[in-house]
Amino acid sequence: MRRLLLTFLILIAPLFAVSGDDSDTTIVVIANRAAPDTALDRGALLDFYTGDIQAWSDGTRVRLFDLEGHKDVRDRFFDYLGKTSSRMRSIWLKNMLSGEGHPPDALSDEEAVVRQVAATPGAIGFVTRAHVGDSVKVLLTISE
Repeated sequence: MRRLLLTFLILIAPLFAVSGDDSDTTIVVIANRAAPDTALDRGALLDFYTGDIQAWSDGTRVRLFDLEGHKDVRDRFFDYLGKTSSRMRSIWLKNMLSGEGHPPDALSDEEAVVRQVAATPGAIGFVTRAHVGDSVKVLLTISE
């Protein structure tokens, strides 16, 4: 009986490991705390990431960060913008070759994105909600 109970607990334990908290999968767009805007919509965010807008409303230059180390988060972010990762790369390459802008700085992990956004005036990046602290401000939440 004891062995049966132990087997049962081992089999159902993963069901309880899944939490109702979506903070690990919800993507948030973060900005440097000094950024003048307090919120962004999808269109403005797309304009920043495609280089159509290169400055904040107060004239501060926008500095973009890309999360290259987490393909699932990155793909969901660009999907929200209505683009694929490869389409965004071609937009950035075209902008760079035409002298109209630079691709975002690619960082390999979410902690690095938060650190760089916090330390860089005008910066924008994206991470999962679990990585956000008081050092940055959240401009947009992207739920699944």
